[in-house]
Amino acid sequence: MSTVVEQIQAEMVSNVWKIMVAVGDRIGPGDTVVILESMKMEIPVVCESGGVITEIAVHEGEVIQEGDLIAIIDGAQPSEPSSSTSFNSST
Repeated sequence: MSTVVEQIQAEMVSNVWKIMVAVGDRIGPGDTVVILESMKMEIPVVCESGGVITEIAVHEGEVIQEGDLIAIIDGAQPSEPSSSTSFNSST
């Protein structure tokens, strides 16, 4: 049985405002991994499947580009075919 790995990647140029998890944390679908800031909006980046955080590839205050790796989650359950994360923006 193979383990599914979810790679969370940035969907836009933004600043990493706050990291909400640590390596080793178990998170579920819909849990916030990081909060990005772009154009004065806070954008939560959520896990689609759930699992254990095995890598955090960003630091608070860092500017990231579209496609940059944010985090890797091991043991995630299969869901949508996309490995990108969903952005939920609220004003």
